[in-house]
Amino acid sequence: MSGHEKEFLERADEFMGIFRRGAEFTRELVEENARLRRALMEIDNRQSEAAQDGGEWEKLRQELVHRIRGLETEKQDVLERLGALEEENRQFAGRYLEIEEENNNLANLYVASYQLHSTLELSEVLKIIIEIVINLIGAEVFAVYVLDEKTESLEPVAAEGKEASSFPVLPLRGGLVGSSVESGETACVEGEVPGSAEPMVSIPLRIEDRPIGAIAIFSLLSQKDHFTPLDHELFTLLAGHAATAIFASQLHAQSERKLNTIQGFIDLLTK
Repeated sequence: MSGHEKEFLERADEFMGIFRRGAEFTRELVEENARLRRALMEIDNRQSEAAQDGGEWEKLRQELVHRIRGLETEKQDVLERLGALEEENRQFAGRYLEIEEENNNLANLYVASYQLHSTLELSEVLKIIIEIVINLIGAEVFAVYVLDEKTESLEPVAAEGKEASSFPVLPLRGGLVGSSVESGETACVEGEVPGSAEPMVSIPLRIEDRPIGAIAIFSLLSQKDHFTPLDHELFTLLAGHAATAIFASQLHAQSERKLNTIQGFIDLLTK
């Protein structure tokens, strides 16, 4: 059984437990209502009997006062239990919405990762990466960097919020982005730092020990003020898929160039 299936079963058990408790509480209310109806009928009968005897009536009055106090206590207990159940239902509804959002984001990520690997054109791969970072992470200003192995520098090749050419070329080593690419660890600084040239997040793009590039996020959309645990999971998943897609497109471009060169050489020899 996979981790997602196990988590799904655990969530299903949790939901069913809440529903069972609600059903049990409803059953208890029905039984209590029936018991009170029987008690009321008994009191009516005793009132008819006591109406003929003053002493009996006083005794019945005392019993009624005692019973009323007991019912008030029971009523308070029922109201407290009802309030607790309503709070539990609110928590359940909130958790259900969170799970729905997580599942929706994971489904979107699955579709996006499929799209990433559906093309070998670098321009298309970069376009898909931009859409993923905007729609799933909620970034407003960010850049996608690709490593130039000859100069060992990270060059911006695509961006959102500003022109790619306005982002600086970064060294592979040093700085938030370079250090994260070199180490392979996502670097995250919660909150934007006004006037800082460093991004909020640097997502390293690597294939095993080979650096490919990075995604540097400088600001978020106005409706988003922080990163969630799901965002950090998306960082990891996106890093692997984006790195593989970029690397595959680079290999494809190189092979196309070599093939064209060989074909040109063959054409030259056969003329």
